[in-house]
Amino acid sequence: MTRPPPARSELPTAAPNVDATVTIEDDRWLEHVGIENAVARAVDAVSGAYPELFAGGGDVALVLSSDNHVKALNSDFRGKPQPTNVLSFPAHARATEPGAAPYLGDIILARETIEREAHEAGIPVAHHAQHLTVHGLLHLRGFDHQTDDDADAMEALETRVLLLLHVADPYAREHAPRLPLTEPDLDIS
Repeated sequence: MTRPPPARSELPTAAPNVDATVTIEDDRWLEHVGIENAVARAVDAVSGAYPELFAGGGDVALVLSSDNHVKALNSDFRGKPQPTNVLSFPAHARATEPGAAPYLGDIILARETIEREAHEAGIPVAHHAQHLTVHGLLHLRGFDHQTDDDADAMEALETRVLLLLHVADPYAREHAPRLPLTEPDLDIS
């Protein structure tokens, strides 16, 4: 029996508050009931698991968008004219108003790419969106995966947080054989 993800109040609370403002730019995200809460829980899980990364608390904008929007941003800011599953834009220090919690930055999720990747991996869309939210928030805190060592470290952090959310290790699939999502047609004549 699969246990449902913990409610926000069940996640670690040792870290200062990190508030996620979730904006839905592509209404088709609403087909995934509870997606806003799922990605917000992912932010809570990261900040609770790694309080040292969020010493002053902070605010993050989490945008549930489309491939077209992410493609345009990816082209404009990274010179890559194709969509990707998640983009992270760390805030500049001057983006925070005096006396306010630090503004950490923006995380933008591309619906079509995330849905396709989740389907290919045989996992729920909400789980993949949570993984990419965790991934994006770690990018906002300075983590990257440019080298194998950096990638291994970042993946270990992500896996620990996803465990708190009862989401399977997405990197375990890289080492396991991929099974088809449907059974092949059998000719029994």
